[in-house]
Order: sequence, then structure tokens, then C-alpha cells
Amino acid sequence: MTEFGKQLASVDTGIPGLVLWELPVHGDSRGWFKENWQREKMTALGLEDFGPVQNNISFNDAVGTTRGIHAEPWDKWVSVASGRIFGAWVDLREGPTFGKVFTAEIDPSRAIFVPRGVGNAYQTLEADTSYVYLVNDHWSPDATYTFLNLADETAAIDWPIALDQVEISAKDLAHPRLADVTPMEPRKTLVLGANGQLGRALRAEFADASHVEFVSRDELDLASPDLPSVRRWRDYGVVINAGAYTAVDLAETPEGRRDAWAANVTGIAVLSRIATEHGISLVHVSSDYVFDGTRAGEHPEDEAFSPLGVYGQTKAAGDAAVATVPRHYIVRTSWVIGEGKNFVRTMASLAERGVDPKVVDDQFGRLSFTGEIARGIRHLIESGSPFGVYNITGAGEPQSWAGIARRVFELSGHDPERVTGVSTEEYFSTAAGPVAPRPANSVLDLSKIRATGFTPIDAASSLSEYLRA
Repeated sequence: MTEFGKQLASVDTGIPGLVLWELPVHGDSRGWFKENWQREKMTALGLEDFGPVQNNISFNDAVGTTRGIHAEPWDKWVSVASGRIFGAWVDLREGPTFGKVFTAEIDPSRAIFVPRGVGNAYQTLEADTSYVYLVNDHWSPDATYTFLNLADETAAIDWPIALDQVEISAKDLAHPRLADVTPMEPRKTLVLGANGQLGRALRAEFADASHVEFVSRDELDLASPDLPSVRRWRDYGVVINAGAYTAVDLAETPEGRRDAWAANVTGIAVLSRIATEHGISLVHVSSDYVFDGTRAGEHPEDEAFSPLGVYGQTKAAGDAAVATVPRHYIVRTSWVIGEGKNFVRTMASLAERGVDPKVVDDQFGRLSFTGEIARGIRHLIESGSPFGVYNITGAGEPQSWAGIARRVFELSGHDPERVTGVSTEEYFSTAAGPVAPRPANSVLDLSKIRATGFTPIDAASSLSEYLRA
């Protein structure tokens, strides 16, 4: 019999993401009423805002009707409209809880949230039982399922009614034992801009992950009007945007301004809408250029935007678009060094060729090596860190560009005094084209990323390692 008057509450099942819910049911001699799904109340108590798009009903007229064990590639909210069922859930996802079992009886005063990849099976305990499930993807014949045999000896589910006494379909009887089950992989991860400096580092970081796809700008252009339809976006759990327009000085020209806004804002706004609509976690890489650099101390994540030039303005606008996505990580970094042409390689080359450079000494920051940024991005995704903005750079004492240049000379076996420090104004005084304003202070506060359990590597150590490679 349905229990009336319970408080709305969640119950841990021991299987990550699988949550049993006690539902308030209000009734009298006429019948009963309940809020079967109430987004605001339930998400406030910790339920994932999973965005259901389809409502299905299963009616079972006989006691003992048994269905399962099926693991689908979507999340679902299962509840009972009439009658009573025994439910069994088995984690069929890759990971340490693969094969873990949870069972419970469900009547109208209970519901359960079943995440993607957790196998579920139901046995009716009363005649004329109907259960309802909301799912966050439309059914597709091309969807990939994972199955487990109802009688698997490892799961050892204690069915209320013996399986040889109930109605089961031939397909369900033919499902494999646990030892033969292929675990369901997580939703795919897509890395955009995979041929850039950070993109190449992400390729190396996720080389062991078969569910990660990499595309270059030529293969998927954020500025394309077809962006919403070029992928079946519901198949993706994470999108990492490692691409951007980064020609800081060229952005100050009429053509560069248009290109910068198209790449860093317009395309990002469309991508943000796609991520919101499909429940995707969007990882977006930002820049110290969203600040004017006049702050006396380190820049925290919640500092108000104050960009100086076009590039910084477009990055700030892109950040604002990404911040509207419920599941977002904005990774703010500075002074990026990776494969290919960059400041460190240029200084090392000048040292070898006997050139004594003049280098800016009134801008301060920390180098951010792309391998370190990629490691931080993976940490945020896999640790389940709270969504939001995170600064990721190398650690250690801030340096000027001239100070870093001197250290490059020294590590390369050359006299660091060959580097002459000059002001930003003097350095660009003879520039032939437009020059973007630079923030004088690019030092980012790393306390928030450290609080997630990530330890940034000292930038000086990374520089030494980089030059030895």
C-alpha cells in the first residue's frame, strides 16, 4: 500500500549517480496526488538537471512480468503510476563499480533516477501495474545498449518471484552473463581545435581514452551555420574548445576585428546553446587579456572584466556566453607555451644565433605550458569539480618577459646579461602595424584550482624540462 505523507528526500544506493527518491503522496478516500517530477525542488536537493525530452509508460497486466536487465545510453527517471514493482539495478559502466547491484521495491511514493549505463530490470508485484519513465534523449534504432542476464550468478539478484515462474521475453533470456558483458563507455568527448598548441597537448593527454574525438578547425568550424547539425550532439558528454583567434595585434585591424569576433564570440555563442540543449559539459579556454592588468595582486576568477583591446574584448564576450551553460568550465590561463613557434623557442634561437634581444620588463605573469593546461582540464572533468571558472597557469614566482628570456639564455648555456629589459612603450615604438594594448599584470590566482586537488607545477621547473626536450 502506498505510504502517504513522506518528505521529499534522496537515498544513496552505493552506485554512483543512481539515486532512489522518496516522494510525498497526498491522499484520502478519493485517491491520491503527487508531484511525480518537480525540477526546482528535486534539483535543489541534488538531483541532476538531466533535461528529459520523452515520457514513456509501461503497462503490465500480470503479477511477475519481468523485464531487463537493460542499460540504455541516456538517463531516465522511473516512477510508478499504479501498482508496485521490484527493481534491480546493476552498474554496467566502465569503472570500479562495474557489476555493483542495488535492489528496491517501488510504489507511487518512490522513484529512482537511473544514469546512463546502469542496467535496470523490473518485476511487477501487483496486477495492472504501470510505471512511467522520463528520458533525456529520443529513442533511436541506432542507439547502443548494454545487457545483462536476469539470472546472472555474479549479480545474484534475489527476485521476489522465481524467474522460472514468471513471464520473460526470449530476448531477455538470451542476454550475456556479467563476465561476457561489454561495459558501456561514457558519452564521447570532443576536442575542437585539436591541431593547435593546446589541441596537440590534449591529444597527448587523452591518448589513452578511446571515447575522445579530435577535430581541427578545417574539420569543424565554429563559424559554420550548420554547426547545430554537424554532429549528433546528444552522443557527447564533454566538448573541449581548444581553438580561438589569438592574433592579438591583427585583431586591431578591421578584418582582424571581424575574424576575432566571429571565432571568439559568435561561434562560441552557438556552441554554448548546443551544450545547454544537450546537457553537455563545455570546457572553454580563456585568457588573462579579459583584464586590464591594473590590479595590484593576483587576478581571482570572479574579478570583473576590463579588457583593453579587441582580442580581450572578444574573449570576455565568449566567457560571458559560456557562463550561461549550466555545465561549464572556463579555464583562464596566460602566457601559453606549447609545440611550435613561441616566445621560449624564439629566445632560445636568438641565444644560439648570437642575437642580443630587447625584451619587455614591465609586464608580469607566469608561463602556462600546454601540457599543464591539458592536465588541469582533464582533472576538472574527471574529478567532478564544481562547474565554473578556474585559473590554470604554472606556479611559482611571477616573472617579467625579460626575466624569462634571461632564464632561457642561462638554461641554453648563454650569458643572460645579453638580454636588455625595456618598457612596453619603448618595445613597440617602432612597430610597423597596429599594436594591441597588453595587461601589465597577468598573474592569476591559483588557489581555486588547488582546492580541487590539482597541484600546478612550478613554471620554472616546466621551463627547464621544456628546453631539455
